[in-house]
Amino acid sequence: MNTKAKGYLLGAVAAATYGMNPLFALPLYKAGMDPDSVLFFRYLFAIPLLGTMLKARGRDFKLHRREIVPLVLLGLLVALSSLSLFLSYNYMDAGIASTLLFVYPIFVALIMAFGFREKLSPQTALCILLALAGIGLLFKGSDGSTLNITGTVLVMVSALSYAIYIVGVNRPVLKSVATLKVTFYVLLFGLLLYVVRLDFGMAVHVPDKWYLWGNLLALAVFPTAISFLCTTSAIQYIGSTPTAILGALEPVTAVFFGVMIFGETLTLRICCGILLIIIAVSLIVAGNRVAAYIVRFRKLFPRLPLKKAGRKGSDSPDRQSRE
Repeated sequence: MNTKAKGYLLGAVAAATYGMNPLFALPLYKAGMDPDSVLFFRYLFAIPLLGTMLKARGRDFKLHRREIVPLVLLGLLVALSSLSLFLSYNYMDAGIASTLLFVYPIFVALIMAFGFREKLSPQTALCILLALAGIGLLFKGSDGSTLNITGTVLVMVSALSYAIYIVGVNRPVLKSVATLKVTFYVLLFGLLLYVVRLDFGMAVHVPDKWYLWGNLLALAVFPTAISFLCTTSAIQYIGSTPTAILGALEPVTAVFFGVMIFGETLTLRICCGILLIIIAVSLIVAGNRVAAYIVRFRKLFPRLPLKKAGRKGSDSPDRQSRE
């Protein structure tokens, strides 16, 4: 397999595994677990996993004082994004929720346009209209029923907080911090939200069956470690923009599992809505700097030397040294 094919394969695996959240979360809901408890254990299992990766890469856990407050805030943002998304599964099909979440790159573009005065291009405006059209198709079903308002608001809160995090993690105060270390502390500080919401651990729902523990561990491994590791490798082979565009497989994976395993409805209207959102987000990622922002969030490992250096679309040397 040549280098480019390997990169696209890894990018596809990264996106597909990232879209597996509903596959492992919904059985836990069915067993009586609440979203806070599910996410509490997901973060709890992921933290030592990332800590081990951090030590394996020869990194330390030291932080400068000026980095602590931004990381606490970013951790709470990520925890809020996770919580609102997992709460939305109680109000709508998980596949639809994952598709709606996929509009977060559009929020990134809007934040950069209105918050940091980046030019809002005609292409970006067109992509926003396409995404809104896609959401409109998803919002009203073929039987005339509409999506649950609470669920829709929760997903939009998740996408917006996710986008704010992506922009925030790219600010100068954290630019010199290795991404793996950032992610470790973001999850560590984000865990605090669930600890508080669960009465400091007193209200946590502990699984009583072994296979439920397997689901919790899978949440920490597949959508977290494997997805991020494959993302990093894909970036090395094909660059940041193609890797970010391959993220379109995330909602596709969620929809696939929702329909095939959980019996969720898939109509022509829903298919058209999903397609419009995927096209809009892919165009906006390809057309501006959004891909670079998304990649900074997703990368966990330093760039490894490849036999063929200097490929088009790769990250700059100064960025590589920070990872």
